[in-house]
Amino acid sequence: MTVKAYGAHAADQPLQSLDIARRAPGAHDVQIDIAFCGVCHSDLHTVRSEWAGILYPCVPGHEIVGRVSAVGAHVAGFAIGDLVGVGCMVDSCRHCADCADGLENYCDGMVGTYNGATADAPGHTLGGYSERIVVDERYVLRVRHPEQQLAAVAPLLCAGITTWSPLRHWGAGPGKTVGVVGIGGLGHMGIKLARALGAHVVAFTTSESKRQAAEALGAHEVIVSRDADAMAAQAQKLDLIVNTVAAPHDLDAFLNLLKRDGTMVLVGAPATPHPSPQVFNLITKRRAIAGSMIGGIAETQEMLDFCAEHGIVADIEMIRADEINAAYERMLQGDVKYRFVIDNATLAA
Repeated sequence: MTVKAYGAHAADQPLQSLDIARRAPGAHDVQIDIAFCGVCHSDLHTVRSEWAGILYPCVPGHEIVGRVSAVGAHVAGFAIGDLVGVGCMVDSCRHCADCADGLENYCDGMVGTYNGATADAPGHTLGGYSERIVVDERYVLRVRHPEQQLAAVAPLLCAGITTWSPLRHWGAGPGKTVGVVGIGGLGHMGIKLARALGAHVVAFTTSESKRQAAEALGAHEVIVSRDADAMAAQAQKLDLIVNTVAAPHDLDAFLNLLKRDGTMVLVGAPATPHPSPQVFNLITKRRAIAGSMIGGIAETQEMLDFCAEHGIVADIEMIRADEINAAYERMLQGDVKYRFVIDNATLAA
């Protein structure tokens, strides 16, 4: 079938309206009419070939929510009319240790929702800036939020799980002090989730102007990282830091804030490396720097269910599909609080 989408034919071209093909649902497939799709910074990196191996035409989008419009003959878990979501992956090898452990996101054969190898035309996956998508039921998530919150649920499929996974893995909760570095698409979700998990939350920002916003999101304390005295006062107080900043910066300034055995988890992905940290900041307190990437399907469903139970959604700004190029430019300037979401009904306009 042919559907409307928004994408680019080359890295130096703006996104534009496209017609793309979607396969008919197979026996285990779920067809989803996409209502909304969040706009992730990864979309911008990909469509502009700022990361290696980008294929064109490129249709980004991996924060997808909508309704099931058809199911394959052997699909048991979903029915027509269900509210569902699709995140950053649509397939994996299904037999490696990572897949067996429910961590398909770390599978070497993981297939991204866009720019991943597939038998479907044009030979790579095309994402959620489109009217419809067909996905194997194993990679479809159930949405239990009220329908009126659906647009604000979309960013949970990437920004939500990207911060939830390290918070859960490193045990954020009562009795723990968690720092969140950066108050943007990822960071604002990190603050909300860490607070809901029961941790004492310290938000770090370069701008005093974001203090009130961070407190409204749930931060118990807000530290301006350019204030040397304020940073020094946090020394050895944090159990965990979730660093969401997607630009190279001084990691040592934050390592010094960790307690013995504390961990700083990097979830932001800068285009060029961070400056190397001082080894003594690690070995003198047995601190660690770690990385984390989205989450497995079971973990993502756990996150969605937790968010539905606690009334957690992203803070969003809705846009039309034809506003996406302007939205990308605003993202580069940090001019969004905190996630753009495309109203996919505008694709057909």
